[in-house]
Amino acid sequence: MTTKGERSIKLEVREDTANQRLDRVLALQLPEFSRARLQALIKIGAVRGTPGLLRDASRKMKSGEQLTITIPAAVAPEPLGEDMALDVVYEDASLLVLNKPAGLVVHPGNGNATGTLVNALIAHCGDTLSGIGGVKRPGIVHRLDKETSGLLVVAKNDEAHAGLSAQFASHGLDGRLQRAYVALVWGRLDAPRGKVETDLARSASNRTRMTVVREGRGRRAVTHYAVETVFDGMASLLRLNLETGRTHQIRVHMAHIGHPLLGDEVYGSGFASSRSRLSEGAAAALDQLKGQALHARVLGFEHPMTRQPLRFEVEPPPAMARLIQALGKTTRGLETKRRRS
Repeated sequence: MTTKGERSIKLEVREDTANQRLDRVLALQLPEFSRARLQALIKIGAVRGTPGLLRDASRKMKSGEQLTITIPAAVAPEPLGEDMALDVVYEDASLLVLNKPAGLVVHPGNGNATGTLVNALIAHCGDTLSGIGGVKRPGIVHRLDKETSGLLVVAKNDEAHAGLSAQFASHGLDGRLQRAYVALVWGRLDAPRGKVETDLARSASNRTRMTVVREGRGRRAVTHYAVETVFDGMASLLRLNLETGRTHQIRVHMAHIGHPLLGDEVYGSGFASSRSRLSEGAAAALDQLKGQALHARVLGFEHPMTRQPLRFEVEPPPAMARLIQALGKTTRGLETKRRRS
């Protein structure tokens, strides 16, 4: 007998999954749940077989065995919902795509218990959240830094979360996921396009920062870039694609090759004096940016339920757009002076 909000799933171990671990059998036959979620259900005694409760995830299963999985009702989220304005680009019963503003923290943490994107999503989605891992909360598949703006996809249920997570884990290598960023960096790059490939790890001296380390000492990170515009050698507008998705990856990689992002006080502090080379208008626009000039412009993925390809594109926010425009005016002004001389 189930309690209110619970549901039971009955299944028979298929021949093609026989002699495999219990958690793997469940994952293969219940793809709407993540492996971690199924292991948690086994651990709390929510899986029953012929001999009774099955608490050993590594137990080898026999073909034809009958299983009953009890899915507890999703519990209320620990973060409280907060009514905040959201720029929703797309939404359906399974997921939501939004344009995150710069300055908004994605997930509650130390120093950010409230006022985060998760708080806003809990209030926005309400009862449409069926539970991620047994909790009524949005499934954050990927994150953007606080001061990075742009497109973010969020799952509303376990099945959507598992499907989207698999796509982000492959980082587009299977052709389903597409992510493109635009960034303003200091200086002129040596080549119109290129690739930065390093290992990244947390800094030993400052755990909030990432740093490039020797091969084998961190996690592999690959960033592809293409130069879209050069502003008289002072700055460049880049389009970037990620082959991996590490914390602060673009910011660290651009600083590593000597072209940190404009406005990045963490990884570009050594270029603070470059501000004096900007025009008055560009310098004022940079001051108004209040963060790094980085925007997640394009996001494409396969819908985890319908399998239809989705693609979204949003322009940089007004503060970054004003900086690009101001840099462009500086360049055109210099070109005019050259033609007159």
